[in-house]
Amino acid sequence: MSDMKTCFKRVDYDLSNLLHYLDIGDIGLPDIQRPFVWSNAKVRDLFDSMYRGFPVGYFLLWENAQAPGAKQIGIGEKAHKAPSRLIVDGQQRLTSLYAVFRGKPVLDADYRERRIEIAFCPRTGAFDVADAAIKRDPEWIPNISELWASGNSSFKMVKGFLKGLSARTELTEEEEEQISHNLDRLFDLQKYPFTALEIASTVDEEQVADIFVRINSEGVKLNQADFVLTLLSVFWDTGRAELETFCRHSRQAPSAGGAASPFNHFIEPDPDQLLRVSVALGFFRGRLKSVYQVLRGKDLDTGEFSAERREAQFAVLQQAQTRTLDLTCWHQFLSALVGAGFRSGEMISSQNALLYAYAVYLIGRTQCKVPEHQLQKVIGRWFFFASLTGRYTSSPESVMDGDLNRLRGITGAEAFVTVLDDLISNELTGDYWSTTLPANLNSSSARNPELFAYVAAQNRLHAPVLFSHKKLSDLLDPALKTKKKALERHHLFPRAWLERQGESDLKIINQMANYALLEWPDNIDISDDPPAEYVPQIRTRFSAEEWQRMHELHALPNAWEQMDYADFLVARRKLMANIVRRGFETLL
Repeated sequence: MSDMKTCFKRVDYDLSNLLHYLDIGDIGLPDIQRPFVWSNAKVRDLFDSMYRGFPVGYFLLWENAQAPGAKQIGIGEKAHKAPSRLIVDGQQRLTSLYAVFRGKPVLDADYRERRIEIAFCPRTGAFDVADAAIKRDPEWIPNISELWASGNSSFKMVKGFLKGLSARTELTEEEEEQISHNLDRLFDLQKYPFTALEIASTVDEEQVADIFVRINSEGVKLNQADFVLTLLSVFWDTGRAELETFCRHSRQAPSAGGAASPFNHFIEPDPDQLLRVSVALGFFRGRLKSVYQVLRGKDLDTGEFSAERREAQFAVLQQAQTRTLDLTCWHQFLSALVGAGFRSGEMISSQNALLYAYAVYLIGRTQCKVPEHQLQKVIGRWFFFASLTGRYTSSPESVMDGDLNRLRGITGAEAFVTVLDDLISNELTGDYWSTTLPANLNSSSARNPELFAYVAAQNRLHAPVLFSHKKLSDLLDPALKTKKKALERHHLFPRAWLERQGESDLKIINQMANYALLEWPDNIDISDDPPAEYVPQIRTRFSAEEWQRMHELHALPNAWEQMDYADFLVARRKLMANIVRRGFETLL
């Protein structure tokens, strides 16, 4: 039988000690400049429960394995350069307490700074979220942070409040006593008892991550990304701040004439996603667990911990992150996606594919010194291939690890291109184009990667919008802001007409092969008419050459409007697969 032992111990704290350990850096709190997801109302309820003496949960800490004298990488001077305990669960609760008791601001989900202002009514013992009315009411303390942040004693605080209130309204002796009692009780929340379960330092990060993911704290499901950013906040706060600044700016369109920013129409990255890219670039590792191993100074091959190794690995990570967040690299990479026919996030079926392609781009640019004009094309076809095949859909970390292993140690542009092109040609065989791809196009999914690749291929081939003289790529431009969407997905065989013919299965009616992108006026005009009726009317607007080119680039069989619906679907899937192939081959 295996020798199963409890991997944690119980430790009791009062709140003032917890806050002190946070101040001196003995306990590592994910910095309060991390996005804070709790609402002020939830913080109010936390303080109300503590005031009433109710239990509010425990904290889960992890003893940090480190060598004596280990140095913290980051900013800020603390008595303990590296924390001896890391917070695994209870982060939002402890962040709330620290922010209120120390009067510190937090960031919301959009990285905008805000203060948590919780009000207290000493006469009734009620808590509320401060608003304009409360701030004008002398019965309320509009921001309880001032009680502790001011450094005044409880006696001075009570005396000052009673003096201010008495100047506005007459108080009886009983009322003064009740108010004094309630204020003393509020002030003494510093002594509120907490229990922490501390996981032993001998428990490795994979086991802790498993524990972390299993815990559901206050209804907020935690994940490995949260865990990684906890460690990043502790060991490299500057790096974490840089990631979050980049992510914040990627969500905000710059003003006219403003400075360059990471804003784009493809992705609003999260810090952990960009951290993955940096670790892939710096350490050629695709697994998330590699990130927190690096952050704790663990040798990725031997499993041994070392403060010196942590510093060395952080130096590598710092350099990799500088390249990852470089705006020139970022926008040049995104331009490669545009060059491959992808115009916006609406055509991206996998953010993993985009982020891993960015890591490959950075390896090509920095390690292999591939000339930019060549790199643009090879990354364009690599992303096209990865997106088309769903390369990073199933077991993405394992697949990326394999790809990075092939690129490890490669130097020179020719070798880099050869590795990627060999991976592509091994999968995109003749059978793939003639059999696999048409079969994959047999789908009714609106976000099928093969469908996005088909539209990207049409962009590469300069296809016009169906039944229009305008270019498809122009109307897919994400910068185009219109009251009504410029292009709409249209059933070539209208749904209502198919239902009248007895077809009720939406998976058959909504087949990808039954869709085309049309300008909205045409979509409205066609309505529920069958193609045999509306196609001859539209055809009169185009020359024979225009009509033929339009049909070819929209994968429409000859005389398709007269075909049986089932036969049309089969024929069009093959032609769509051929369009995808032609579009991809323009990137070779």
